[in-house]
Formats: sequence, C-alpha cells, structure tokens
Amino acid sequence: MTEEKETGTPGQELNKAGTAVKEGIVNSLKGINEIEAEIVSLARNTISNTVKASGSVAKDSVDVATDIIKGSVQATEEVGTGLIMGAKSVAKGIILGVSDVGGDLVTVAGQTASAAVKGAADVGADVATVAKRAVDGVIEATKEVGGNVEKVATAAVAGAIDAAGTVGKTATRAVTDVLLGAVGGVKEVLNAMVPKPSRAESTQPTPKKIPEPEKQEAQAKPKKASPK
Repeated sequence: MTEEKETGTPGQELNKAGTAVKEGIVNSLKGINEIEAEIVSLARNTISNTVKASGSVAKDSVDVATDIIKGSVQATEEVGTGLIMGAKSVAKGIILGVSDVGGDLVTVAGQTASAAVKGAADVGADVATVAKRAVDGVIEATKEVGGNVEKVATAAVAGAIDAAGTVGKTATRAVTDVLLGAVGGVKEVLNAMVPKPSRAESTQPTPKKIPEPEKQEAQAKPKKASPK
C-alpha cells in the first residue's frame, strides 16, 4: 500500500508561507538593529576615548569625527555595501561621543554631515540618501543628550549642502530637496543656501507694451460725446 502524504489546504499553505516570511523579516530587522546599535557604540566610544586621550576637545573632536567618517567609507569600499545603512549610526555615535567629552555639537554636526556627503560621492553612493541619514543620526543623538536641536540640525544641513556643492549642481539640488522634505525648522536655511539664478535669469520681466498698430487704433477711435 502506498502511504498518502498529509497536505494542508491551499489556504493553510498560504498562511504558512506568510508566517515564514514575516518571521524571517522580523529576525532580519532585529539583526540590523543590533548591528546599527553596535556601530553607534563603536563610533561613540572611539571619539570619546580618542579625544579624552588627546586632551584637546575643541580641535580633536572635529578631526576625529572626520576620521571616523573616512573609516566608514573605507569599510564600504572593502565590503562593497553598508555606507547608506551605517551613515545614520556613525553620525549618531559621533554626536553622542562628542557630548560625552563636552565638545561643540554644532561644529561637529556640520563637519560630520559634510564628511558623510563627500565620502558618499567618493564611493559612488547615493549622496542625497547618505546626507539624509547622517542628518537624521545627528538630530536623533542631539535629542537624546538634550542639545539645541535647531542649531545642530541647521549646522548639519548647511554642512551637507556645502559639501554637495563641491560635487556638482545636481548633487546640491538632490541633497537640498531630500533635506527640505525631511528636516523641519530649517526651511529658511535651505532656501538661503540653494544656488541662486544669475542676475540675467532673475531680472523681472518688463511690462507688456502695447504694439504700435493697436496703440494707433486706440488713439484713432473717436470719443463718445457726453450727454447734454
């Protein structure tokens, strides 16, 4: 006798497939969150320990922050991926680390965003996405430490746009657009930093002149006599 295999109904099989995918995604996202937390911790401890060892908070905070971004870019080149995902975590870790040693969050925020954009351009990554994630990380960390979010966010946005300007007009527009849609409270700063059109392009159009034939025709029309 042949044994009959037990099979579920089509509906049950679909439910199993959906559950399997759901569990797989949940586990993957948990893994990503753990990796990002490790990157935050690594960047935070690195900048904190390095600056403490040097004893020069004001100068070394900026230098170390730049070096950490360069290190993350080099890791991207070796592994082939990760800069977009890691940009937020690295930026967040840098701000937390600078806060630990009493550094200037505003200055470091601008330098961090700038270095992230330049690094993204160097490896051919999506400059606008990296800029957004770096600025997000800076803002998130600033909120956690109770810093001045508006000033820090403004500095980070300015740093990102300034760096994009060294890449090209297309990069500047892309970075500006994505940050304008993502970062609240800095719209005026963004508008002020967007490249302005040349004077010739920005001149107001002259008032429309009436063509000579129409003007002559208007003058030729007799005026209506006023009622007596």
